Amino acid sequence: MSDKRLRILVIGSGGREHAIAWKLAQSPTVDVVHVAPGNGGTEASADNVVNVNISVDDFTELVAHAKKHGLNLAVVGPESPLVAGVKEFFQAANIPCFGPDKDAARMEGSKAFSKDFMQRHGIPTAAFRSFSDYDQAREYLDSVEHDVVIKADGLAAGKGVIIPKTKEEAHDALKQIMVTRDFGSAGSQVVIEEFLEGEELSVLSFSDGYTIRSLPPAQDHKRVFDGDEGPNTGGMGCYAPTRVASKELIAQIDRDLVQPTIDGMRREWMPFVGILFTGVMLTKNGPRVLEYNVRGGDPETQTLLPLLSDDTDLAKVMLACTRHCLDAVEIKVLPQFSATVVACAEGYPGAYAKNRTIALDRPPSANTHIFHAGTIRDGNQIVSMGGRVIAATATADTLEEAVTQAYKGIDTIKFKGMHFRKDIAHRAFKRKADALDTETNGMTYASAGVSIDAGNDLVKRIKPFVKATARPGADADLGGFGGTFDLSKAGYHKDSPILIGATDGVGSKLKIADATNIHNTVGIDLVAMNVNDLVVQGARPLLFLDYFGCSILDVDIATAFVEGVTQGCILAECALVGGETSEMPGLYNGTEYDAVGAAVGAVNRASGQKILPDMESMVVGDVLLGLTSSGVHSNGFSLVRRIIEKKHLTFSDSAPWNAETSIGEALLTPTRIYVVPLLKTIERDLVKGMSHITGGGLLENVPRMLPEHLAAEIDVSTWNRPGVFKWLQESGKVSNEEMSRTFNNGIGMVLVVSNVAAGEVKRVLEENGETVFNIGKLVERDDEGCILRNLDSWSTS
Repeated sequence: MSDKRLRILVIGSGGREHAIAWKLAQSPTVDVVHVAPGNGGTEASADNVVNVNISVDDFTELVAHAKKHGLNLAVVGPESPLVAGVKEFFQAANIPCFGPDKDAARMEGSKAFSKDFMQRHGIPTAAFRSFSDYDQAREYLDSVEHDVVIKADGLAAGKGVIIPKTKEEAHDALKQIMVTRDFGSAGSQVVIEEFLEGEELSVLSFSDGYTIRSLPPAQDHKRVFDGDEGPNTGGMGCYAPTRVASKELIAQIDRDLVQPTIDGMRREWMPFVGILFTGVMLTKNGPRVLEYNVRGGDPETQTLLPLLSDDTDLAKVMLACTRHCLDAVEIKVLPQFSATVVACAEGYPGAYAKNRTIALDRPPSANTHIFHAGTIRDGNQIVSMGGRVIAATATADTLEEAVTQAYKGIDTIKFKGMHFRKDIAHRAFKRKADALDTETNGMTYASAGVSIDAGNDLVKRIKPFVKATARPGADADLGGFGGTFDLSKAGYHKDSPILIGATDGVGSKLKIADATNIHNTVGIDLVAMNVNDLVVQGARPLLFLDYFGCSILDVDIATAFVEGVTQGCILAECALVGGETSEMPGLYNGTEYDAVGAAVGAVNRASGQKILPDMESMVVGDVLLGLTSSGVHSNGFSLVRRIIEKKHLTFSDSAPWNAETSIGEALLTPTRIYVVPLLKTIERDLVKGMSHITGGGLLENVPRMLPEHLAAEIDVSTWNRPGVFKWLQESGKVSNEEMSRTFNNGIGMVLVVSNVAAGEVKRVLEENGETVFNIGKLVERDDEGCILRNLDSWSTS
């Protein structure tokens, strides 16, 4: 950066502009900050801050003032001058301007334009339709059954978004926007979109048109009353950072939402320079963009700027954006929390009172800041002129303390009719209370969003439908590891092999692959999950097919994934004979994808082989052998990711259970493929049954190979549990039973063998690279199909 001194013009009069001027004035490179027109508090920010009585929409006068006073950087706060093209006026005068040009500002100026942009670039957002004809919009509204959000297309001071609770309210909102024009010309077009459920975040990102630097995610409070009741406002308060956003989620938002937006805008010849505000909803299907603002949010800006470190030079950051070299400056954020409470005028957000005298006492601490918005100075007095009048922001080491100090700041402000919300950050505090409850009771697979019981219930409910498809050769029954088809019973030669089919996916382990950009190992997982389900029925895998579904086909990712599939097929000695790649814009986030596989194997009837399990041959006293797993394999990852988030770790951090690798690399160790060693024991008729330990763990999977009168008694102290399972249990306070129902705990395959054959089976498997433990025996069944002994050894291991 050159040593040129900066003389800055900040355009705007709100709390956002007060905070910007306050932070810019601290820069050692800044001589003076002019604020046009400013408010009743901006000049008090510092000795080098001066108010200028020029309207934000008088572009000619703004430029003339900048020239007259040698101002060499313009910073635009509000959206309306940006949408109207103020940047072009400063460009014509060769004065750098921090803020997007008129074309780029359409991302906020027209919601229909921004939604179409997201659709073109595959940026995840809610389904929507745009209308400029009221009757067509009304007919569409009548045709949909899902909840909707109705948005005025143009600028509406943050109030043009209506979330109706009933169809009648939706029609009233539509009439307000398009017929009575409550929001003026902003209602000439309307966007009706699907209502998304989840937590809402505000992400503010500096951009130079290429590089992004996002600030910590904040959470705004739009509704006017406590408990998120009442009409929408411009914002009643805010806090940051949000507890709901893990490091990995923040990285995902940047990677899948913000960066593709900046890249897409540049490719459409409207590069974005300034602060991009991305409203994000964290849905159960991942983060989705709600809207864009082409400037810092209000009150998000007041909340976030105090979190910048003293050595972060905001003026340098803004200048670097205008020079397209944002990567040349550093932005440091303090490891603290910030909270803002906004005090509003009587009547707001409706018609509100003005000219109320404001009494101000000294803020309670140096970390509490009073940012003016709708105020003016009248002689020696400060009086109210806007709806959102003034705000208190505080920073502290904890969110609780930051909120407490912000409310102490509000206590120093007095004016007639003043009102404010008294529950800022209430959602964060509720989440903390829920987390404490989880701490007490322990985390479960269900609490991570996966219900094994629901899966089992689904199987029961669909069994009759599946049974109806039975035909000669297939009984169409569910519940085993794979499906069988007897070719001889279907009219083929009597010695034709029995075919076994299996299908499975990798699950949410793919989230980790996406986050780490390691994709070959999950290709091996996909094969393993299928071929292991074939071999437990005595089948030799013959062929494999894969399906790869995505929203944006990244050829490098897909290639790496299929390479992994081929590696898995080689290990299983089967052929990859085909597959399907499906590109479906908008269905997945960014480069995320899903994958499903199907495998077919055969049991050679002519050589005397039989389908397993051979339940009739099983007796009390039969030995249970356990083959070690390579790690977590491909089940339980929803819970794994929740535990990692709870511990505030990222996948790039060193694995707590193995310092020689990262968490992501360790967890992506592929599922072990047991096919070749097991086939050697099957061909010699040494095994009575096998169970692949997948979703449901030992408790759910082992009974699937047993007759109803027998149970498996397993001593969990007979093998040493790998460190990853010890860490997961301790970090998530997961109960022993939940561990048993969710993870393999170090045993990926369980065999039933006779007491006589146990030694030989163990020898054959170990000669072929497996580690084998004698883990238990079969006993008479009283109730449960799998009994785990010595579980207390897990608590002390």
